[in-house]
Amino acid sequence: MPRVVGVDPGTVSLDLCGLEDGRLILDATWPTAEALAEPHRLVERLLAMGPLDLIVGPSGYGLPLRRASEVTEEELRLAFLAAPDDPGGIRGLRALTRILGATGLPVVFAPGIIHLDSVPRHRKLNRVDLGTADKLCAAALAIHDQATRRDRRIDEVSLILLELGGAFTAGVAVRGGRIVDGVGGTAGPMGWQAAGALDGEVAFLAGEMSKAALFRGGVTSVLERAPADRGLALEAYVEGAVKAVHQLRVSTPEADEILLSGRMARDSAIFSLLEQGLASIGAVRVLQGFAQVAKQGAQGAALIADGLADGRHRALVERLRIREATGTVLDHLYVISPDDARRRLGLT
Repeated sequence: MPRVVGVDPGTVSLDLCGLEDGRLILDATWPTAEALAEPHRLVERLLAMGPLDLIVGPSGYGLPLRRASEVTEEELRLAFLAAPDDPGGIRGLRALTRILGATGLPVVFAPGIIHLDSVPRHRKLNRVDLGTADKLCAAALAIHDQATRRDRRIDEVSLILLELGGAFTAGVAVRGGRIVDGVGGTAGPMGWQAAGALDGEVAFLAGEMSKAALFRGGVTSVLERAPADRGLALEAYVEGAVKAVHQLRVSTPEADEILLSGRMARDSAIFSLLEQGLASIGAVRVLQGFAQVAKQGAQGAALIADGLADGRHRALVERLRIREATGTVLDHLYVISPDDARRRLGLT
């Protein structure tokens, strides 16, 4: 009877979901800024649970399955893709992972979508962000959800997960119970805070792109500069998400359902617009999961932790081929060389 926890560190909230023999025993959330400012509170909450078999912890862009206690500084930079002097991104997350690794708790890093061998190599060319580790976790929940709700075997599940996060919009294509493609938030459509994929000429005009710049240019940036353009910003936001789903349908033509996760999926107006825009593909549903508070990524991380600990969800983990994940997020670059990318991260 494995006792496990999944952690999802989002831009807005950090969520925890715990399972014992598949039964919910922990369902909690904190504002991310508060959790990172006082990481001891998270550690105390985990230690107070007593013996745990596994924790799928904050993993950023992901690593092939690794114990946090064994992760090197180089691997941390590859997981979170920030140079030592870059304050951008979710500040404090690397520090939190170091603290978790030093506690003796059984914390592991999960892979990102680019690490999976179920995604064909040609879809990885010149890509880093096909979906961060938390998107893989949310997709695991989506697969479990459809298999349970529709009484399907895991290998019969085909769907598209659309993640409408507090900052980014991303998508994941599932075919036959395996992840076969993804559109990551920094390479996808406009997000609530983030611009998503940048026109190359815009990146050139901006000069050097910082990590913090990746979190700007979305709906909130439009509203800050031109509050009267709310309708325009929402139109771009929704249409971009619809286009991303159609793009991913190429990789999973059997998909007959679109599941929505993330903070903005709760917005009834946005849901209604997406339902209309995606009616030609299939049903649109909000992915609720089995917890009341914890986000979908934390719930999926708990399912993966349970499966890795040989619990009820072992078949899900085996189908996703999480143990077989390999490589680094820099392996498929040709616009710049992987060596140049490593130097940008301060690695030799």
